[in-house]
Amino acid sequence: MITGAREQELIGAANLLLDARRTATPITDLPEELQPKSLDEAYFVQDTMAAAYGAIGGWKVGAPTPDATPIFAPMPLAWITPNDSVLEGPTWRYRGLEAEIAFLIGEDLPVRATPYSRDEVIAALASCHPVIEVLESGLVDPAAATRFSMIGDMQMHGGFVWGPAYSDWKAIDFTKERVTLAVDGVVRVERVGSNTSGDFLKLLPWLANEGAARTGGLKAGQWVTTGSWTGNTLATAGADVDVRFATAGRVGLRFG
Repeated sequence: MITGAREQELIGAANLLLDARRTATPITDLPEELQPKSLDEAYFVQDTMAAAYGAIGGWKVGAPTPDATPIFAPMPLAWITPNDSVLEGPTWRYRGLEAEIAFLIGEDLPVRATPYSRDEVIAALASCHPVIEVLESGLVDPAAATRFSMIGDMQMHGGFVWGPAYSDWKAIDFTKERVTLAVDGVVRVERVGSNTSGDFLKLLPWLANEGAARTGGLKAGQWVTTGSWTGNTLATAGADVDVRFATAGRVGLRFG
């Protein structure tokens, strides 16, 4: 448990990152004494920041390789918007883009002593959607900052745009699913079966079980998005963004 003076330092870190985002004046990194030194400390910073944005609308979860331990971050409800939304305002500075597959939770998965099976979690899903996660940061270049500073900064989460549900998603062979990400009509990324965690469906029971102490259990109406298929693609002000999964469908947005 994080308490006392260290808790106050990490709250200070969260406030610096919040101010950097709100004023669109990013910092190179957190001061060394405020930098999270562990994943638990980075999660404390995330949760402190998320509380400033109101209700949680879901969770982003992913892993950089199939064998890596997943990491996750809250997604504020206020940042979740439908297909073809226009995102405008001074907070859209970094404008990173990731094509992803996300799920809407249909039934509560409360904390319990017995771990949920994969089948139980999948049965609780209401629908599957193509989505765009928009990356934002209070850091000038998140890749150049210390890793736990980047993770603490909401794991670069800045927005979530969801496309139409695809009803027959269980029949999709995601190892062969093709995705394209285009900006202003130009395809910037085209890949096949490229989710970095490999079998990304395993992330759902992991989040329901290993993440439960932090999430308080997954709740009906929340979203879970399962990691990037396209890496981080940067856009500019005014850009039109179009993501197309060969089977799972299309989702788009525009920056104002």
